[in-house]
Amino acid sequence: MSNGIFRVPTPINEPVKAYLPGSPERKSLLATYEKMYGETVEVPLYIGAKELKTSKKAAMSPPHDHRHILGHYYLAQPEHIHEAIENALSNRKRWSDLPWQERASIFLKAADLVAGPYRDRINAATMLGQSKTVHQAEIDAACELADFLRFNVSYVTDIYADQPISSEGIWNRLEYRALEGFVYAITPFNFTAIAGNLPSSAAMMGNVVVWKPSDSQVYSAKVIIDIFKEAGLPDGIINVVFGDPKMITDIILEHKDFAGIHFTGSTQVFKSLWAQIGENIHKYKNYPRIVGETGGKDFILAHPTAHTAEVVAGIIRGAFEFQGQKCSAASRVYLPKSKWTETKDLLLSELKTVKMGSPEDPSNFVTAVIHEGSFDKLVSFIEQAKSDKEVEIIAGGGYDKSKGYFIEPTVLLTTNPKYTTMCTELFGPVVTLYLYDDKDWDKTLELVNASSEYALTGAIFCRDRYVTAHAIEALRDAAGNFYINDKPTGAVVGQQPFGGARASGTNDKAGSVLNLLRWVSPRTVKETFLTPKSYRYPFLG
Repeated sequence: MSNGIFRVPTPINEPVKAYLPGSPERKSLLATYEKMYGETVEVPLYIGAKELKTSKKAAMSPPHDHRHILGHYYLAQPEHIHEAIENALSNRKRWSDLPWQERASIFLKAADLVAGPYRDRINAATMLGQSKTVHQAEIDAACELADFLRFNVSYVTDIYADQPISSEGIWNRLEYRALEGFVYAITPFNFTAIAGNLPSSAAMMGNVVVWKPSDSQVYSAKVIIDIFKEAGLPDGIINVVFGDPKMITDIILEHKDFAGIHFTGSTQVFKSLWAQIGENIHKYKNYPRIVGETGGKDFILAHPTAHTAEVVAGIIRGAFEFQGQKCSAASRVYLPKSKWTETKDLLLSELKTVKMGSPEDPSNFVTAVIHEGSFDKLVSFIEQAKSDKEVEIIAGGGYDKSKGYFIEPTVLLTTNPKYTTMCTELFGPVVTLYLYDDKDWDKTLELVNASSEYALTGAIFCRDRYVTAHAIEALRDAAGNFYINDKPTGAVVGQQPFGGARASGTNDKAGSVLNLLRWVSPRTVKETFLTPKSYRYPFLG
């Protein structure tokens, strides 16, 4: 075994490519998109060294072109879930015993693969399978995933280096053990980077994982698996299954060696998982770690001193990038009445320039929502708004699912600050505005804080520093990620650790040392060099 106090390369955020018209990266990515669009892929279950194709499979289609088949993924049966768990457990000791720098090396190589030879492929898969624009795919699938891998490796070294003090004649040490059992990772459709981060962050700390990606993100999940394999991740460390989420979860949460869950998804699902874990608590060898990032009803609050152009840009980017399908997306906006005419004119003017269509055309700012279920839910809110007297549609409101699940960027204006779309998470390109009297600024702060069960992100636009400082304090519990004069989306690994409280999750801050600490079980070791040979203390005389 080699000896050394190893330092990993200092992480820096992966530079975001601009994909300007005529640029080499734009030509290369679009060529990859076209090539992958014409291919048909088969995605098996990954259990140990096996790539299993079961008797049941489901089709993958682009949300913006839902009649086109990209390929199929295979669905697990109960016996496959049991096999995945046992395979993970059989590899636990060897993996957790592996020197930490060997694990780190695998994920550093994976980061370079993401940023280099796999960049076009993972971006194109995200564009095809999740209908992200060129820019949204780049900042997510390529840059954020590479950042997660590199920064997390650096955080691992910081954790291991954090040691207690030792007094005379004693050496105190702190070991950071992997959890005793396996971790269950459940990942969402909306961020390829999250899909890669949730299983890998636990694995970096020496844990073995059973990973269930979203059915709507399987295409880019396949690329992540390919990258981990090429980077040298041993078989059985991250076992990947697809299929009925209830069946998979029921089997996993019944197992005595279930050690933790790493989750991103809906609030209601997370609450049901928490309850299920609680009901099973007497079955487990240890108390499982429960880490989750869930929903949001994220706000923009504009003060009368705010720049109108900045507020409008924040609304359009914050509410409509990736069709509003971000847990951090701006979905409720509070505007001063004194600025309404100016804000409305600019907002409507700017929205007229927003193009919607397939991500293969980089000039499109908005593409399709993820699937028909999401489309139908959003349409129901839009249609309800058309008949409700306390709200009006001032922009958008159109939709069409004949080829893809397209919904126009829609702006609602309500006279009721507790109207349903001001309080309910929609997860789509719909934002609701409420106008407050300028004199009621303090009341509006209270309104923003009290109008939602969530506390994920929020933004204030203001040029008065006294007012800004007061708002930061008044809204301290309203958002885990708070933005001043910026949209409430776009957290960068290493810069803005991400997570919220209340119904938005456990606030364990993905992309930070705080999250990685949840996947270890510390052990204190005290070594005494001159051991007492008598029980008698000096005070006994």
